[in-house]
Amino acid sequence: MNKLNVGVLFGGNSTEYEVSLISATSVLRNLDRERFEPIMIGISRDGRWFRYFGDLESIENGKWIDSDKKIPAFISPDSAEHCLYDVENGRLTAHRLDVVFPVLHGKNGEDGTVQGLLALAQISFVGCDTAASAICMDKELTHIVLSHYNIPGARWVTFREDDRENFPALCARVEKELGFPVFVKPARAGSSVGVSRVNMPYELGDALKKAFEVDSKAVVEEFIDGREIECAVMGNRFPNASVLGEIVPCNDFYDYDAKYASESETHIPARLDEKTTALVQKTAVQAYKALGCRGLTRVDFFVKKDGSVILNEPNTLPGFTSISMYPKLRQADGTSYQTVISQLIDLALENQK
Repeated sequence: MNKLNVGVLFGGNSTEYEVSLISATSVLRNLDRERFEPIMIGISRDGRWFRYFGDLESIENGKWIDSDKKIPAFISPDSAEHCLYDVENGRLTAHRLDVVFPVLHGKNGEDGTVQGLLALAQISFVGCDTAASAICMDKELTHIVLSHYNIPGARWVTFREDDRENFPALCARVEKELGFPVFVKPARAGSSVGVSRVNMPYELGDALKKAFEVDSKAVVEEFIDGREIECAVMGNRFPNASVLGEIVPCNDFYDYDAKYASESETHIPARLDEKTTALVQKTAVQAYKALGCRGLTRVDFFVKKDGSVILNEPNTLPGFTSISMYPKLRQADGTSYQTVISQLIDLALENQK
């Protein structure tokens, strides 16, 4: 059986560059080499593309970018080619890509940009399509879609950076409609980068300034007093929900630092009764379908003391590090890490048919 060439994208012009390197290293180490031949494609912090052919440790520790084991490269958008081209001494060399696993997080990775390029090239890829990726990345659009489908979420107000003259009115609206505390989030950033908890009205301005350093649009959400629950959904036409995981963050909330700190507690399965577990899983699949997801998405929830379930956010390209919840939740169902990767690639190839 001929092996399939799998392009594994890592790095990227994103605040989550380092996490992408660790995730991609885990994916590459667990790729079934009897079925798949990896083609490693690194993207620098400033957006330069390379075919990389060095060791995995240099990806994990970030030294790949200074290595001589890389060549400038690009993916052609021509639908007849399905290729990665590398450029050396003015000559182009083509490497066919049967499927791409974009192990990229945040901006320029899970927001539909890379997905659009791969769609133009008609190359199969792991994860959601362009539209679903863009909608799930934009917290305002996610709220709008979920509200349309009557899937419960936090109440929210949107701020735009160029709407400064309306800030007093918007701040008054936050206090009236949401109350305090609230969370201020960049609308289109992942992994809780730029997120602040605001306990008093006078703190709102600084929190918005912090969010606007990451994105030109911010979403302010009501505070939900609940346990943080995560569900790994997988599939195309018939998605399925995993065992649930519960996060007990080491910080005030599950911010970027807490996500990758060993002090944060995880409980798999989550400490929920059967009825609540079933409700979370059902809601996760409903949201997955409503948002147009395919392949995979980690869907995060709050479960309140009264047992009600509030959807927090979807993550279409969740972390794949050794401590990341998506692979851990699928493994809790009895699926090995290697099999999870193979299943995701198979789902990507299924979409091409």
